[in-house]
Amino acid sequence: MKKKGIDLNCDTGESFGPYKLGLDEEVIKLISSANVGCGFHGGDPHVMRNTVALAKRYGVGVGAHPGLPDLPGFGRREMKVTPEEVKDYFIYQIGSLKAFVEVAGMKLQHVKMHGALDAMARADDGLTRAMCEATREISPELIWLAHSGIRTGEIARSIGLKVVQEAYADRAYNADKTLVSRKLPGDGLCGQNPGVQKTPR
Repeated sequence: MKKKGIDLNCDTGESFGPYKLGLDEEVIKLISSANVGCGFHGGDPHVMRNTVALAKRYGVGVGAHPGLPDLPGFGRREMKVTPEEVKDYFIYQIGSLKAFVEVAGMKLQHVKMHGALDAMARADDGLTRAMCEATREISPELIWLAHSGIRTGEIARSIGLKVVQEAYADRAYNADKTLVSRKLPGDGLCGQNPGVQKTPR
């Protein structure tokens, strides 16, 4: 019987310049794949290189984590952008990380959109298709990491991408499978928010 496993995935590489965000050196030893910031919402060339090196040292799969060009808001504020702009943002960011990964003798594994892009993609199929097309054009072998139960995965599959669905173990969910806003109490599993459905432990 084939054993089943869980891919423990974590956002990494989001420090930039003199600003240190997260505990990448400690966390990366405990995960199986990493979403690496590509310089728009977080990360910079030096952080990208160092994060890829850490992933290689511990045998961790590397994925691109492209976001909106919004360092002050950490990519969590929605922006009015066209599908063409989003496609260029994705090609630019994924391509940058892919270069660092290949220089390290590795292969880029997946793509996972960051922050506000998730809400924007839910509301606009055109934006989702643009992000998926950018991913496929860079490499049709890249895996599209999509939140379980939403349309972005369907769109990715429709253009030929392999899709892996994810769920957040540390966040609370609304009944429609959207994440509880970070602005509300009980957005994480440790909090209390009446009426919120939470993922099983």
